[in-house]
Amino acid sequence: MDQSTSLATLTGGEAIVRQLVTEGVTDVFCVPGESYLAVLDALHDAEVKVTICRQEGGAAMMAEAHGKLTGKPGICFVTRGPGATNAAAGVHVAMQDSTPMILFVGQIETGMREREAFQEVDYRAVFGSMAKWVTEIDDADRVPELVARAFHVATSGRPGPVVIALPEDMLVAMTGAEAVPPMRPADAAPSAGALAELAALLDAAERPLIVAGGSGWDAEAVTRLAGFAEAFSCPVTVSFRRQGLFPCDHPNFAGDLSVGANPKLVDYAKASDLVLLLGGRLSEMPSQSYSLLTIPSPSQKFIHVHPGAEEIGRVYRPDLAFNMTPRAFLAGVGALKGRRDRKGLLAEGHAIYHSWSDTPTEVPGSFNLGEVMVALRNELPRDAVVTNGAGNYAIWLHRYYRYRQFGTQLAPTSGSMGFGLPAAVAAKRVMPQKTVVAFAGDGCFLMTGQEFATAVQYDLPVIVVVVDNGMYGTIRMHQEREYPGRVIGTELKNPDFAAYARAFGGHGERVETTAEFMPAFRRAQDSGKPAILHCVTDPEALTPARSLSQIRAASQAAGR
Repeated sequence: MDQSTSLATLTGGEAIVRQLVTEGVTDVFCVPGESYLAVLDALHDAEVKVTICRQEGGAAMMAEAHGKLTGKPGICFVTRGPGATNAAAGVHVAMQDSTPMILFVGQIETGMREREAFQEVDYRAVFGSMAKWVTEIDDADRVPELVARAFHVATSGRPGPVVIALPEDMLVAMTGAEAVPPMRPADAAPSAGALAELAALLDAAERPLIVAGGSGWDAEAVTRLAGFAEAFSCPVTVSFRRQGLFPCDHPNFAGDLSVGANPKLVDYAKASDLVLLLGGRLSEMPSQSYSLLTIPSPSQKFIHVHPGAEEIGRVYRPDLAFNMTPRAFLAGVGALKGRRDRKGLLAEGHAIYHSWSDTPTEVPGSFNLGEVMVALRNELPRDAVVTNGAGNYAIWLHRYYRYRQFGTQLAPTSGSMGFGLPAAVAAKRVMPQKTVVAFAGDGCFLMTGQEFATAVQYDLPVIVVVVDNGMYGTIRMHQEREYPGRVIGTELKNPDFAAYARAFGGHGERVETTAEFMPAFRRAQDSGKPAILHCVTDPEALTPARSLSQIRAASQAAGR
């Protein structure tokens, strides 16, 4: 779209695209729909990359992954009704993961409201509990105002998703409204008094622990966190699926508080007399089902840094709080220096991490996913982006793979299946120079497996490792724990995933043993195509710690 076009001749659809360009948007992910044809037409001449996806859930997850990588709102367009409800999965990920994202949804004409017109949905009602803000633009003259506000809401305070409904008649209405200049999100800085109190609390603690999580980070903030941890001789752990927030090879690193966390790390955290929660919420998964800290008042000294004022004190009441992003906090503490030397504590924490992650456990069968992770951590470059969805296979990834820098992990803290492949497509679309590897279980992959076609369409050579044990493994694990031997609803009959890849025009191989994996992986890289490695695992290899039979036997012995 020519930026010199007279404002008086812009349609609502053109005004939307102009505002996106003004906000610096470079990528849009969508599934086309007749309900927003005017926007698609405006995108035709805009300097914005449009990624056409195969299902709205995949498109929304791509936009969410883009928001994670860039810190700017990922943009997704979908059609009304079923298109919008399909996209809800990605909106939920963005909300629980505190990721900036804007979902634009086509809508019926304004004159047809309240008649249950074709694909009519009340978006405020549908998305009201899973988005920061939901609105509908009725007047083309208000497009710049409301789209600009959406960017502000999505990035301010605790970041998150915004949903905007676009009635068809508004998109073709003419407007002379001017574009709104971009607005930088407001941020605070720590006061001198708060900094002095922070230093005093850290110096007084015998066993402090920093827990890094949430969003509002960048590479510079991660570097500053390392300096801050060194200055106060503090061990650092990261929250669930936030392993890119601290380099694992740093001597202050103690591991990640995740699903299936290291029991020694959990004990180490519970023994701390001060917890500094930096950026995160310490919700159910990292808090080990809210057992790590007492609620509402932690027994330890508790310091909370979070950009959302509504979050501070909502679950845990802090002794000291900083209402700001991790970036702002870490920029403000750079001059502080602690007086304590805790070399013994740091060594203890780092040893706990290495004892847990250095050497894979033995598992039943000829394919050991832990050994594959060790091989990949020695093979992949430091800046490789590794993605995953949800499932027991991810336990091996989080435990044995090593994240060394910011922006290398894309994974849903919401536990959404199907996230890994769309996230990988988005990462490779945005950063084509980087190695991108996606992990998915057999059930997880087929939630969004059609997006492999998107990777092929845009010539994005991602490598997808599909871990096939013929079942919904996580549910089976819980089933065996609670109702041992009573198997129902968790068995899967799977396709040939390698043939699936080839059918789309990609590279595909079947891998049945650990020794076959790395040669197959290198052939996938050399192919220059999107690739799927179909890795067949023994159903007994359900977790790194216990087999399926052992889980069942323990449950039966307990009388379940």
